[in-house]
Amino acid sequence: MVAHPATPTAVSLPAHAVEIRGLTKVYKGSGRTGPKHALKGIDLAIPRGSLFGLLGPNGAGKSTLINIMAGLVNKTAGQVVIWGADIDADPRQARSSIGVVPQELNMDPFFTPREMLELQAGLYGVPKAERRTDALLEAVGLADKANAYARTLSGGMKRRLMVAKAMVHTPPVLVLDEPTAGVDIELRRLLWEHVRTLNRAGTTVLLTTHYLQEAEELCDTIAIINHGDVVACEPTRTLLRRIDAKALTILVDRDLDAVPASLAAMTAELPEPRRLVVRYQPSRQRVDAILAAVAQAGLGVVDLTTEESDLEDIFLQLTAGAHDAVPQPAAGGGGG
Repeated sequence: MVAHPATPTAVSLPAHAVEIRGLTKVYKGSGRTGPKHALKGIDLAIPRGSLFGLLGPNGAGKSTLINIMAGLVNKTAGQVVIWGADIDADPRQARSSIGVVPQELNMDPFFTPREMLELQAGLYGVPKAERRTDALLEAVGLADKANAYARTLSGGMKRRLMVAKAMVHTPPVLVLDEPTAGVDIELRRLLWEHVRTLNRAGTTVLLTTHYLQEAEELCDTIAIINHGDVVACEPTRTLLRRIDAKALTILVDRDLDAVPASLAAMTAELPEPRRLVVRYQPSRQRVDAILAAVAQAGLGVVDLTTEESDLEDIFLQLTAGAHDAVPQPAAGGGGG
């Protein structure tokens, strides 16, 4: 990939691609409706070069946060710094440092991909000699569709074209707002390959998604926002260790009618005659103690597996009580 023209010299590279301090947004109410606090003094630091996930239920404040970063919504209070540029003190530099891929596929159906990228580059003031239209189309796998009308492209192609469109001015920060909502599994995989390539080339990626497994696999750091507050912001692996819970599934060598007495003091279930499931806290109980209780019952172990807590467990725990906490994957994205 071509180096970022907006990137400062190596000596002045910011430690964080995005720094947010005390960010507040209050929407004034009317009539009997009181003011709505969409963001409540958020503090957030997105490391340079990271693939950062921003998760939260519908209405949590994700879209408001992104729109403030993009200059589309005015904040009530606080500070937002993008690639070293304050959005108030230096709005032009801040906007040139960020590219946003919105949820909606907003493109003229009668423009070709090449025309769209050329027009977008012109809007950002990129000189013709510095435009990378063909390189961007190649990077997102659309070189062979450069001169086709946008209306003839598939949904996945349009999503990739939106990524290329957001990258015409080579921003060091790329924001993807629900980019794979409504996209099938294969197209989602292809899109993430392109996003990983951009990230490896040095682009900091901020991703919002309702697909929790997607965030778990892709993101090195995850923040969870709920009711306008950041309720968690940690490296993904650290976040996954938050819930001290595992399930041990044991396949035994004979049929059982009930959970053995030796396992009565444990949280054990018998979903099938030969399958025992024991739920335990690794910090309080060792696996060998569970297996000893199985042996005490005179049972042989044929096979066993353990199930770790996943991001969905943590999400549900941290956003407990939120309305519509985990939207169904089939839904085409949601407001935040």
